[in-house]
Amino acid sequence: MSTQNAYTLRPRISFRNTFAALKHRNYRLWFFGQIVSLVGTWMQSTAQGYLVYELTQSSAYLGIVSFAYGAPAWLFNLYGGVIADRVPRRTMLIITQTSQMILAFILAWLAFSRLVQPWHIVVLALLLGIANAFDAPARQSFVLEMVSREDLTNAIALNSIMFNSAIAVGPAVAGIAYAALGPGWCFTLNGISFIAVIFALAIMRLQWIPPERQNRSFWAELREGFRFIGSDRIAKTLVFNMFMVSMFGMGFATLLPAWAVKQLGGDSSTYGFLLSSRGVGAVFAGLLLAMVSGWHIRGRLFTFGGIVFPIMLGVFTFTRWLPLSMLALFGAGWGQIAMFNTANSMLQSITPDELRGRVMGIYTLSFFGVVPIGALLAGQAAVLFGEAPTVMVGAIVMMITSLFIYIRISEVRRVE
Repeated sequence: MSTQNAYTLRPRISFRNTFAALKHRNYRLWFFGQIVSLVGTWMQSTAQGYLVYELTQSSAYLGIVSFAYGAPAWLFNLYGGVIADRVPRRTMLIITQTSQMILAFILAWLAFSRLVQPWHIVVLALLLGIANAFDAPARQSFVLEMVSREDLTNAIALNSIMFNSAIAVGPAVAGIAYAALGPGWCFTLNGISFIAVIFALAIMRLQWIPPERQNRSFWAELREGFRFIGSDRIAKTLVFNMFMVSMFGMGFATLLPAWAVKQLGGDSSTYGFLLSSRGVGAVFAGLLLAMVSGWHIRGRLFTFGGIVFPIMLGVFTFTRWLPLSMLALFGAGWGQIAMFNTANSMLQSITPDELRGRVMGIYTLSFFGVVPIGALLAGQAAVLFGEAPTVMVGAIVMMITSLFIYIRISEVRRVE
């Protein structure tokens, strides 16, 4: 093979290629508006988790709050996916983002007034989960309204960079702010941060084409989404993998406030550093995926990420020194995003446009609907067996799942 042909097969990495989706004005507005909002979201999530543990001293209660946040996905995620195929997704997102902003200000008021109780946080988490159940399928399927199809993989990778840059920054800032100023300011800053993404959505220039009205019921339209996933082996595998990782692999994040105190002897700042380490690893994964988005190796990256994630979580369970714990979570964050992003990109690429909202609604249900169940189980298991054995069992189940897909469903790793 000639040198020239080799370069044809592997496009050169460049700044322009890495950030290709930013050439679209609407996506630029989305990217910078969302990154501000997401930093606030992770500040609130971090402060809320530590506040719950401070009020209850219970790992189980951490699982209850996570369950309250995720449970609405079972009732509303699928309906939200159908709605996202019927109405302008921008309008839907403005409504859901405004709702989340209002809830953040309510929690801030409760914290400042010193009235906040654990049950307040559970109720607000439940309401936030309802808003997110409608927000998630619209947000996932909105990407193709902002970029061309050839830039879809790059846009999804940049979404990951945006999301995980917020994880890298938000928890660390929240940990310091919580220790210095208290949780109220973390919640207030989150509420203010929503203004950025709401404004960005409002000034986008979009052309919405109403779908053809066929007077079909919600269930008839939803069955089309399930039928597509059931008939496509790759789509079915991606949804199954997301279900398994959500059930057994994400509970460790729920246990981190307790881990920071009980395993590492730290405080809210320690918790923030742990979350941020995971976020930095995820940012590196997002940058890599953006740089190689034209290399057509999504299947191999998905497989590799699915193996790295459980290995690094297993290493994390044995560490009791903060720098090494942070390094292990860096690796776990890298593997998780390498797996999640490539799965998202592969699924969106094979899904017909007219089914995108419904398919992504089902896909997000396999995450948002299952994570709270996994979190609830992880919280209860931690009480009975301890945090470290709980995380280790989850890592083992994920490794078995990844090896099963690698051996039995080999066409997934061949996806370009």
